[in-house]
Amino acid sequence: MSKSISSQCQLIIGAAGVALYLLAATVAAQTTPISYKLTGDVGGAVYNARSVIRSKSDETSALPYLFADYGRLFARVDTVGLKALPVGSGYLELVARISQDGWRANTAALNGLKDRKTALPLGVGTLQQTQYGAFALNAFVDAGASHGSLLEASYLAEVKLGGLSLYPMLGIERRSARYANYYFGVTPAESLASGYASYNAGSTVTPMLGLAADYSLTENWVVNMQLRRKWLDSSATNSPLVVRKSQDMGYVGLSYRFR
Repeated sequence: MSKSISSQCQLIIGAAGVALYLLAATVAAQTTPISYKLTGDVGGAVYNARSVIRSKSDETSALPYLFADYGRLFARVDTVGLKALPVGSGYLELVARISQDGWRANTAALNGLKDRKTALPLGVGTLQQTQYGAFALNAFVDAGASHGSLLEASYLAEVKLGGLSLYPMLGIERRSARYANYYFGVTPAESLASGYASYNAGSTVTPMLGLAADYSLTENWVVNMQLRRKWLDSSATNSPLVVRKSQDMGYVGLSYRFR
């Protein structure tokens, strides 16, 4: 591991450690015991993510849907991991993110640019499930091409209406300059080859609002839905590669609920 990546890791782990310590000191709820029994939703879904990159079409894919726990292992749609140590009303977790950041420069509008590889975010986090809702903190380092960092915090509430459960959510995400510049920047060499102005993206702060829903068809079969919108800041939208100021993503799926 290079010196720069090592320092990124130390910074992120240190920041996450402070946040987790504060949560542990302030949240009084009891951690749910580890149970080696499959619980949660397992099925399939159709996912859609609107691209913000010039000339790139939206990405739609049919993939497994998992929001489930088995012992210390868990999957939460695009985040998978291992529960390590009890913290507050949750656990200190080792986490990995299934990312969709990458894109290929295979259109005429992107001629002269290099492909951007999909990120491989690895890090630590926690999910604190309290009487006021669920609070999540995650700190990642991209083990892929950018070697940048990704920090995020989110909140999820629950509203039950018979067989329908609604989950309003809000959050904020910070990408380091190294992370953001890999996807939104244009190097001098790419500028000469493509005709786009050279651009060096700084760190980005991206707020998010969303709504998830579960509808019980039977005692065990559930329809799962989610829609989220992220608002990009000027460090991203000033890039000549970016054509939108917001990004929508969501899914619709069918799953079996293990209890």
